[in-house]
Amino acid sequence: MKSWQSRPLDSLYPIVYLDAIRVKVRDGGQILNKAFYLAIGINLAGEKKVLGLWTAASEGAKFRLSVITELKNRGVADIFIACVDGLKGFAEAIEAVFPQAQVQTCIVHLVRHSLNYVPWKMRKAVAADLRLIYTAATAAQAEQALAAFALKWMPTTRASVLPGGATGSA
Repeated sequence: MKSWQSRPLDSLYPIVYLDAIRVKVRDGGQILNKAFYLAIGINLAGEKKVLGLWTAASEGAKFRLSVITELKNRGVADIFIACVDGLKGFAEAIEAVFPQAQVQTCIVHLVRHSLNYVPWKMRKAVAADLRLIYTAATAAQAEQALAAFALKWMPTTRASVLPGGATGSA
């Protein structure tokens, strides 16, 4: 396991996904919650490769920086897009080690976070309408879905994010 975890990596990964999952583990006769970090890279051939797996007592910014630094030390020279969960400190850690990388929040995490502001009984409908935006085949279709979403769910708000300066006013 140690030799796998310390093996050299490719110098370039166009996309790297970084996330953590909290797992209950038995440690010295106690049950503890630990964070398991996973880094998955998409190489130039389009193949997914597990770059590493780390465990920590919590999901802290200092530990995230150590994970990103380890990837760099193992040979990763550049990442085009780093897809993360949006937790505080992750983007800063990536930008400190890979300043040219674009940091993007994972769509699953964006949707989950957005739904925190939606009443429980409306979540399925809002999630279905959000899905039309992020699964659109073209940018134009995504913009149309966004405009429809804004008109439906933000009828009294000026939606400055709408294409062409359209508003969501009723």
